[in-house]
Amino acid sequence: MEEKLLYDHLKLNATLHRLAYELVENHGNFANTAIIGLQPRGIMPARIIRQLVEEIIGSKIKYGELDITFYRDDFRTAEKQLVANPIHIPFSTEGLKIILIDDVLFTGRSIRSAMDALLDFGRPAKVELCVLIDRKFNRENPIAPDYVGKSIDTRGHAQKVKVDWEENNYKVWLINA
Repeated sequence: MEEKLLYDHLKLNATLHRLAYELVENHGNFANTAIIGLQPRGIMPARIIRQLVEEIIGSKIKYGELDITFYRDDFRTAEKQLVANPIHIPFSTEGLKIILIDDVLFTGRSIRSAMDALLDFGRPAKVELCVLIDRKFNRENPIAPDYVGKSIDTRGHAQKVKVDWEENNYKVWLINA
């Protein structure tokens, strides 16, 4: 298995800061905006970006974590029993601008599921997508990110993107299977 380092800790940290500043540039003080991280792999970047945004604007923002397990289109066909993560959205999304955060965008199926799940918490005024890695090709849904850490060309399912969130040593790898 061949691995290529896409981001070392320094570059990934700089990218997370850039994304936080882009969000502040477009959403100001976040008065009518919330960040929601997608379980399980979007939680770490969402938590980090939330913390950075709060440091930049000097106040707390609305933040939640959304599990899409039971909204996935392959839920009933999974060979092993799926276990859902807790959902934590302590506010109504009605009329809010929502920024969904995930680590990697590939086919778009997870984001489509997240959109379905999100409607259970109200009807947002707008939904934007922030991802660390956009794999660009092989979309199965017409979904595109609004904020991107890095866009890469991949060879479909023959390659994987792995994000390591080891404390103080974040890295992103492209793996040839």
